[in-house]
Amino acid sequence: MRTIGLEEHFVTPELEGYGASAAAIIQPEKWREASRRLLDITGERLAEMDAAGLDMQVLSLNSPGIQAEKDAGIAVARAKAVNNLLAGVVTDHPERFAGFAALPLQDPKAAADELERAVSELGMYGALVNAHTQGRYLDHPELRVVWERAAGLDVPLYLHPANGVDVPDVIQGHPELIGPMWSWGSETATHFLRCVFGGVFDDFPDAKMLLGHMGEGLPYTLWRLDSRWEYHNHHGVELARKNPSEYVRHNLYITTSGVCSAAPLLCALLALGADHILFGTDYPFEEMGAATEFLRTAPISEADRAKIAHGNAERLLGL
Repeated sequence: MRTIGLEEHFVTPELEGYGASAAAIIQPEKWREASRRLLDITGERLAEMDAAGLDMQVLSLNSPGIQAEKDAGIAVARAKAVNNLLAGVVTDHPERFAGFAALPLQDPKAAADELERAVSELGMYGALVNAHTQGRYLDHPELRVVWERAAGLDVPLYLHPANGVDVPDVIQGHPELIGPMWSWGSETATHFLRCVFGGVFDDFPDAKMLLGHMGEGLPYTLWRLDSRWEYHNHHGVELARKNPSEYVRHNLYITTSGVCSAAPLLCALLALGADHILFGTDYPFEEMGAATEFLRTAPISEADRAKIAHGNAERLLGL
């Protein structure tokens, strides 16, 4: 069975310094090993893919990527450079790798242009966005130009976590809760909901967003989202669709990255349907072999397994 992973990270020596804030989250020896693997784009990675039975990775720049750069001009130049490099990797290994572009969202018009260049000229399949960009989220009116371009190109934006602008009061004094174990998931789910209530998917009804980590908990919340939307003060916000869950089921696609557990997968299948779930490993922060073994042995139908393993990626991205 062909298997395609959609959350597969890399970094370059020029850009690895942007990950310093994330490095503090991880145990030092584990960060050193992850960093080594991030920099090795095609060597050991290909051997691990072969051993795990992973046919293709859709590569993306590791968090926080270009978005940590404060200078918009530098961000634009570095996004172009890393996308060119990634395109070269894909050209050299077209059966094994594809790419999501990095976008310089500090400059929305330049980001939209870079997305179009990356898709139309470099052959990429969308872009990966690491949380906020200097405190600006994807529902910001100035970023509508990026959504317009993504919708026109019919490519998804993959929303990946990164450290927040600040530390919420409830986490103060508990740094162990910062990062992928807890805060990143809740903040990323909230970011998606900002796009729902901020009108992104009303402005672009067929825009597509990808979330990793089995949907950052959103599949569990759909009934309650609708119930409380019916009950709560809307504060002037009105949606084109009746319920928030309709946006989750229509505009959101999720990957299994970083979650090798049958219970959330079964929940996601019931909540979203098999057509909206794709495979990912979260390499190098999770092991490829554990992820592919989970996919092979999960208690789901063979038809659903094939959709998650490759069919949905082929359809959504045009691979």
